[in-house]
Amino acid sequence: MTESRALRALGCHVAECEACPRLVAWRTAVGDDPPPRYRGQEYWSRGVPGFGDPDPWLFIVGLAPAAHGANRTGRMFTGDRSADFLVAALHRAGLANHAESVSRDDGLRLIGCRMSAVVRCAPPDNKPTTAERDACIPFLARELDLCPRSRVVLSLGAFAWDGVLRVLAARGDAIPRPKPRFAHGAKAEMGGLTLLGTYHPSQQNTFTGRLTPAMLDAVLERARAIAGP
Repeated sequence: MTESRALRALGCHVAECEACPRLVAWRTAVGDDPPPRYRGQEYWSRGVPGFGDPDPWLFIVGLAPAAHGANRTGRMFTGDRSADFLVAALHRAGLANHAESVSRDDGLRLIGCRMSAVVRCAPPDNKPTTAERDACIPFLARELDLCPRSRVVLSLGAFAWDGVLRVLAARGDAIPRPKPRFAHGAKAEMGGLTLLGTYHPSQQNTFTGRLTPAMLDAVLERARAIAGP
């Protein structure tokens, strides 16, 4: 299934965006002076569009591209350890045609799901500022609007959870009170969507066992049960 003209146009706008000077400088500097293992590779060093099924039932939201992952490869959750962990889980769940996400031309195809992020440029120390989040979040809002059949949104970490709540509130969806709090396995329903939370598949979480393959598998199984695709 090919992307709609609107999704392609949104991807172009994301890639061309230079609204945040700090992020533009950082994403460029990272590509100009990569670690030895990536020397000689041409970095994407632009905003990273969403990737996956253009008509998903599951919409996955992360924090931002990794400096030497998506910022290098130009595809969301591609080319780093977080990508390896997440895409392997998607493959086990029948949501990806293979278990690796290495490069834009590796043949990966997502089935019924799409991967995106709150912030589209790699931030220093993986910590966008509030202003950078607010400047970028309309891209996420637009992408969700262009995927109207999404029934479950999976937030990878607290930053993504908060970003999705901000998007839904801005479009007029009634947010439960008290405001739903992030936790692994957290669930909230609003605006015809179910929001699920899981720890981010960062090395900090996966290497320490805070997030295990079985834990992520269980969340994906729960998402499928809720959506009933």
